[in-house]
Amino acid sequence: MRLTAIFPLLCTLVAFILSLLCIFAGSKKGYIEQADILTLNTSMLGRLTVNTSKSSSSLLNSIENSIKGEVNDLIADVARELNIHDFYSAHILDYCEGYYTPTPIANATTVPHKNLTRCSNHTAMFHFDPTSVIQKELKPGINLTDLHWPSAIKDAVHAVELASKAMFVLYCIGTAATGLALFGAFLGVLSGGGIAAVFNNLLSLLAMLALGIASAIASAIMSKIVNEVNKHGTDVGVTASKGKTFLGMTWAATGLMFVAAIAWIYEFVTFRRQQTTYVFEGKTGRY
Repeated sequence: MRLTAIFPLLCTLVAFILSLLCIFAGSKKGYIEQADILTLNTSMLGRLTVNTSKSSSSLLNSIENSIKGEVNDLIADVARELNIHDFYSAHILDYCEGYYTPTPIANATTVPHKNLTRCSNHTAMFHFDPTSVIQKELKPGINLTDLHWPSAIKDAVHAVELASKAMFVLYCIGTAATGLALFGAFLGVLSGGGIAAVFNNLLSLLAMLALGIASAIASAIMSKIVNEVNKHGTDVGVTASKGKTFLGMTWAATGLMFVAAIAWIYEFVTFRRQQTTYVFEGKTGRY
């Protein structure tokens, strides 16, 4: 048994758990929902429209009248009036939606908190399309054109569709490689040996590479969509924020696999030195 091999074993174990959490976060209501890739805040969507414009939609005009007295106080939740949700959180396998409580607007006495109401069915190769989701939820007679929904948001989401699918595949490869590396690490602790160290090093490098590329793609997707939403959507009451918890988890998993790979190199070098010492002293080493 090589006690020093416990260190890369622990690194691999934590990385495996983190990579699984990244994939399955938000796969059901209340399951690590805070580890989202990004969150779209639509609680203010339509506020500018109902407050400053005349829409051709009679239903939208009736909504304007129902919240007119509250608009100036920035209290009315227009999203509820439009039959949509206050926020939509994108994950690798699905998206979740809900409302901010007690109100979507922060003030001196209250801070909005997410109240999750539903998550979509988790799907492999999932791609979050907020334009389609919100349009389906809007009350009949209202469409996103009435709310001046920016086409730039739809274009940005469409531009990263292929990247999001590649990200899913890479997370699967990285997590599978991490799982194999975890199994190999157990064997490395129990049996030791140079072959085990080399095998585990290669698995760790593969896992690190796959998770690293997936993390980079996830970071790029976040930046692309969040920047476009905040650039073009603020005027119509739509904002977006990056999933900092998800970023921390995915890059931590990548870093841990890098550390594990370095540790296995150390294990191999140490083992070879011990073998050299055994031969020099006329003893039989283990290969």
